[in-house]
Amino acid sequence: MTYFKWMARSGGLAVLAVAAGHAQAGAQDEAKGLVEGASLGMVNRMVYEQLDYRRGDSTRVVSGGARSDKAAEAAYGLMLNFSSGYTQGLIGLGLDAHAYGGTNLGSEADKVRSNPRYIAKDGSDLQDSFGRAGAALKLRWSSTELKVGEMRTKNPIFHSSDTRLLPETNRGWLISSNDIPQLSLQAGRFTGWADRNARKNGQPLLANYAGVQGDAFSFAGGSWATPWSGLSLSSYMGQYEDVWNTWYLGGFYKKALADKQSLSLSLNLYRNQDTGAAKAGKVDNLTWSLMATYSAGMHQLGLGYQKVDGDTPFDYVNRGSIWLENAMQLSDFNAPHEASWQLKYEADLGQWLTPGLRAGVAYTRGSGIDYSRAGSVYTNYLGATGSGGRHWERDMLLRYTVQQGQAKGLALQLRYGVHRANQTQGELNVNQVRLLAEMPLQIF
Repeated sequence: MTYFKWMARSGGLAVLAVAAGHAQAGAQDEAKGLVEGASLGMVNRMVYEQLDYRRGDSTRVVSGGARSDKAAEAAYGLMLNFSSGYTQGLIGLGLDAHAYGGTNLGSEADKVRSNPRYIAKDGSDLQDSFGRAGAALKLRWSSTELKVGEMRTKNPIFHSSDTRLLPETNRGWLISSNDIPQLSLQAGRFTGWADRNARKNGQPLLANYAGVQGDAFSFAGGSWATPWSGLSLSSYMGQYEDVWNTWYLGGFYKKALADKQSLSLSLNLYRNQDTGAAKAGKVDNLTWSLMATYSAGMHQLGLGYQKVDGDTPFDYVNRGSIWLENAMQLSDFNAPHEASWQLKYEADLGQWLTPGLRAGVAYTRGSGIDYSRAGSVYTNYLGATGSGGRHWERDMLLRYTVQQGQAKGLALQLRYGVHRANQTQGELNVNQVRLLAEMPLQIF
């Protein structure tokens, strides 16, 4: 058994068990019962997106063999999330369950991409409605919890994306502990996946850029709120079976300044190396990003830098397992040998216009891209070759959240993005408009 498998299957569990053993009192001591501690929430979401391809770029061919320069989708999603309480006693028992459904709001097959981003597809046909459901059994001892089944995950190397209509989910087990003060630990092993517009659970895990499937992803790690004011650290190790081993180090530091001012630094570092059958080919990749943000009252100004050191792109499992600062709306800026920088500005417009209104702009530019040694797995899947790649992206965001009244919590969001690239970079030249309306409701 490899070190990473041992870490995720055995060592991670041992560490968490020790953590629970040191606890004097935990969350299980306050268990109210399966029904008494239960909650049910609902999220309604409507999304419209239009992609306008430029310079002849398009992934779609419509009837008669003609190319179309626009793609549009509109959809409604409903997410129900149930969480039971825990039975009382030394070990508590409970159940989490979810049901997700989506409806096509008039999108037509000749007006969407060949691979829709929001709507499910069956062969060449768009689905008028689609959905899936799942559940996870949970056990709790003190403040250590074990979940087994279908669930969402949240950490830098295995994260469930929720950036489109419906969230990703994963199938496996996850153990987490908060028994040691200032320390949060996780370990897990997952063998199945449901994409954001999937119609069923349990599909094979997928490398996002290599396109290769893996049987399992195992990981262990955690985060630490250090004794030094404003500093937190996190680290995770994982293995995508027969594809790569991965290690992550993250840090965040915030320093308060005078007159409602502050300076913060955010670091994310990933190290990937091939393992086992090496289905994605030879991988030896070190990628990191650093973002410095200055805040003054309603204003935030950020400057970021990101670097990929390796002959292959920085790759990750499924859709959301990337916490790099320059992973933007249309591009991750993660190509082989790419160096990129970002300048962003955000403002809380509540003081000027109305509470709950925020706006932001960002500009990101990458260069030095070289696919000449990336290997056939990546170049065949991505269609990118050669050296001298470069691109840029411009993003704008306007978001309003209702602060009071019957519509409290309703969020309205407008995004506009522009991406331009040369042929070596490989991604599309496109303008994007995305409208989103979301209403969360707590039923009980």
